[in-house]
Amino acid sequence: MYEYQAKRVLARCGVAIPQGVVVHTADEARHVALPAVLKSQVLAGGRGKAGGVQVVNDTNQLLPAYQRIMATPIKGQLPQVILAEERLPIEREFYLSILIDRANQRLELLAHAQGGVEVEALDQGSFLRRAIDGNRVASLADELAATYQLPGRQAELATLLQQLLVAAQAQDATLLEINPLVLTATGALIAADCKLVVDDAARFRHPEWPAAQAEHNFVELNRAGSVATIANGAGLAMATVDAVEAAGLKPANFLDIGGGATSQQVLAAFQRLMEFPHLQAIVINIFAGITRSDEVARAIITARQRMAGLPPLFVRLEGTNAAEARELLAAEGLVLYPHLPAAIAAVARVVQRSDHE
Repeated sequence: MYEYQAKRVLARCGVAIPQGVVVHTADEARHVALPAVLKSQVLAGGRGKAGGVQVVNDTNQLLPAYQRIMATPIKGQLPQVILAEERLPIEREFYLSILIDRANQRLELLAHAQGGVEVEALDQGSFLRRAIDGNRVASLADELAATYQLPGRQAELATLLQQLLVAAQAQDATLLEINPLVLTATGALIAADCKLVVDDAARFRHPEWPAAQAEHNFVELNRAGSVATIANGAGLAMATVDAVEAAGLKPANFLDIGGGATSQQVLAAFQRLMEFPHLQAIVINIFAGITRSDEVARAIITARQRMAGLPPLFVRLEGTNAAEARELLAAEGLVLYPHLPAAIAAVARVVQRSDHE
C-alpha cells in the first residue's frame, strides 16, 4: 500500500497520524496549509534522499515543490499523487515494526530508540526483537518504554502495540513499519511514516484493498487517448509509444512494468489502463528475459476473462518461453504478432475502422 493508504488503516485502529491531505493536482497543491511536508507516494524506499520529501514553509515554494516531486522518479517510479502533511514539532524519532518471523511462524516486534532515514545502518544486535501476541503486549510495553527511555508511559505504549497488532492481523500484513514514530515537543507519539506490506495471497478476504499495484513507471500522456501501451523496460516502452504516435494514433500512456514483470504486475497494469475512458486498443510489447513470456500470456488471458469491456489486445512477445506463450494465446483466439510494426499496423486498422463507424 501507499503511505497514505497505510495511514488510513492506522487511523481506523486508533493510532495517531499527522493531519494531512492527498493532493492530486497542482490546483489542489495551491490550497495546502503551511508549513507542510510534501511526500511522494510511490511503492519504494529512499524517498527523502531521492528528493521525494520536501518541507515547505512559504506559499511561493508550494507549487514548485509539488512540481519537482511529481517529476522526480524514485527507483523508476513516478508519483501519481503526493501526501501533504502538517510539519510536526519533532523532539525524538523511534523505530517500531511488526513483521512475520517465518522461521518461527510467529509475529515479531522490532524496535529501536533511533528512527529515521539511517535506521538501516544501525547494528542489528541493538534492536529490541521479541515475539508478539495479545498476551504479551503488557510486558512488551515495559521493555519498549525502557528502550525508548519513556518512563511512566507503559500504558500508552501498550495501547499503541495493541492497535498495531490489530491492524497487522486484520490486514494480513507481512510487515507493518512505523519509521519514524515521532515524540513531539508536546509529548505526543505520532506515526510520522508508515509502510504496510500485505500478503497478496489473502486478497480474496479483502475486497476493500486497493487494486494490486505493479512496481512500474506509469505516465498519463493523453486522457482522451485511444491506444494504451504496456512494455517492459523504459527504452522499449518509449519505442512503443513512439510507434503508436508515428502511425497517426493517440497514445494514452507510457507504462514500463519492469524487467522482471510477474503475472500479478501485468494484471495490475491492465487495471490501471481501464481507467482511460476512450481506449480502443492496448498494445503489449514484451521482450522476456527474467520475465517469462508464458507467464505474461497467462496474465493476458486472465485479464480477458475477468475484465468486462477490455478493448482488443495486440500482443508482441519475444524471449523466454515465447513458443509456449504463442500456443496459450492461440488457444484463446489471440494473435501473437511477430514484431511491433505488425502489431501497430493491426491496431491502426481497428482504430481507423472504429473512427469511421
